[in-house]
Amino acid sequence: MKFLLIAGFADSILQFRGALLDALRESGLDVHVAAPGLTPGSPMRDALEARGMSAHPIPLRRTGMNPLADLRSMAGLWRLMRRVRPDYTLAYTIKPVIYGTLAAWLAGVPRRYALITGLGYAFQGHQDSGRNTLRSIAQGLYRAGLGKAHLTFFQNPDDEALFRSLNILSTSQVSRVVNGSGVDLNRYQVAPLPKTAHFLLIARLLGDKGVREYAAAAARLRAAHPGCTFSLAGWIDDSPDAIAKAELEKWSAGGDIRFLGRLQDVRPAIADCSVYVLPSYREGTPRTVLEAMAMGRAIITTDAPGCRQTVEEGGNGVLVPPRSVDALAEAMESLLNAPERVAAMGARSRAIAQEKYDVHKVNQAMLKEMGIVPETA
Repeated sequence: MKFLLIAGFADSILQFRGALLDALRESGLDVHVAAPGLTPGSPMRDALEARGMSAHPIPLRRTGMNPLADLRSMAGLWRLMRRVRPDYTLAYTIKPVIYGTLAAWLAGVPRRYALITGLGYAFQGHQDSGRNTLRSIAQGLYRAGLGKAHLTFFQNPDDEALFRSLNILSTSQVSRVVNGSGVDLNRYQVAPLPKTAHFLLIARLLGDKGVREYAAAAARLRAAHPGCTFSLAGWIDDSPDAIAKAELEKWSAGGDIRFLGRLQDVRPAIADCSVYVLPSYREGTPRTVLEAMAMGRAIITTDAPGCRQTVEEGGNGVLVPPRSVDALAEAMESLLNAPERVAAMGARSRAIAQEKYDVHKVNQAMLKEMGIVPETA
């Protein structure tokens, strides 16, 4: 039996889906992975093949809307599936979900699944004419693609409810909510807290991630608490919502933000922080928050879809309204000089990660829903 995972970005496949791919192999499946950039000799292809998996490059651009290019992507996926003949497909992120699932249906793949890990630019932020047009197009494409899926996984109930309310999913289509992508509790272990207050945000440098609010709150707090540190890790993404390089340079030059760049391993940065902050406007389930929780960190995030599910208010962290610099700065200041509270929140974060977000529990739930392992396993 063959399983084909379809991704839109090669570099993060093992980081986000490595444990799932291993679980599929351990279940006796012949695992194949398709993504742009998996060419012979590429690091991710070599890493997948070292795990006993087959890697296939596909002609797909993660961003942009070019109908001819997207049709070529779907045709390339169809040809790949006719050659490989998978018994299962699972696609995640918008273009693989849409074009991968349609191609799987056209190729006659018996079992087709989709995973919604977040809604992307069209569904986030303030709606304007440009985003409204993109959203309308995205809704129609999602409706076409998910109409050919046997089951759609969501990472939070808000996204599932939105897709139902917009009739992207009909009442007859099956969906399930899983606890994000999970986190490897052995890899992300509790680290001692630093002696001084240190806040951290890890994200693609997009406005919708709340990066500007974080920088503004940091500037405000640093003026009153010069000994506090505010770190930012990430990279400028190819998106209409990307933070400008000049903005980032201004924050760094002023000393308000310590920019760490793009990290291959986020664990040292999380270990250095006392509180993890993600002021995002909307997420699937934020992976970096789960990693920080597993390492025993207090969380400040937004009362927004995908984010709110990770925090017990006052238990392991604080929820703030999206887009509010005032509320974010107030929440950060409330933890500045409260090391005992921060430590207690961090301990609760680890406990929640063990209860809900253990990657092996999340993957077993998905494998059961796909019928790969029995319900009693």
